[in-house]
Amino acid sequence: MTEQERFMKEAVRQAKKARALMEVPIGCVIVSEGKIIARGYNRRNTDKNTLSHAELNAIKKASKKLGDWRLEGCTMYVTLEPCQMCAGALVQSRIDEVVIGSMNPKAGCAGSVLNLLEMDGFNHKVKVTRGVLEEECSSMLSDFFRELREEKKRKKKEEKKDTLSGTEDDPPRKTTGNEFS
Repeated sequence: MTEQERFMKEAVRQAKKARALMEVPIGCVIVSEGKIIARGYNRRNTDKNTLSHAELNAIKKASKKLGDWRLEGCTMYVTLEPCQMCAGALVQSRIDEVVIGSMNPKAGCAGSVLNLLEMDGFNHKVKVTRGVLEEECSSMLSDFFRELREEKKRKKKEEKKDTLSGTEDDPPRKTTGNEFS
């Protein structure tokens, strides 16, 4: 197992924590001098906070650990390609490199929709490595969304069955015919 795969396995472990909370399973770790200094996983629904992405949670912890907002010399390993918000934060943090498991063709900003990390106009570029443990990272996300769709279908079917069988929460009232007088 390569060093990149070893650190990505740790990011996958973080993603599984998100999954246990019924969150989209995205996880990451930040490495400095060959050691993990911060971990993060998706907690948007749990925290009821748009900003609670795995990457931002880890950046905050890494900055605290290093005592600096600049994460120069650090590498992030993340299971899913960062969105525009997280890609922007990575550029702002001056992190050296991002290693990505699975690409995100609908919202990724490290090469899929945009590439904010390697854009010429900014004062900092982030080196990007793609496809480390791609199958594992991708299938974890696919499985999660498939299960979510199946659960949604099951609930919809149950609701329909309850409505048809008359077992709704409020049973029909008996009327006497004098209600409108």
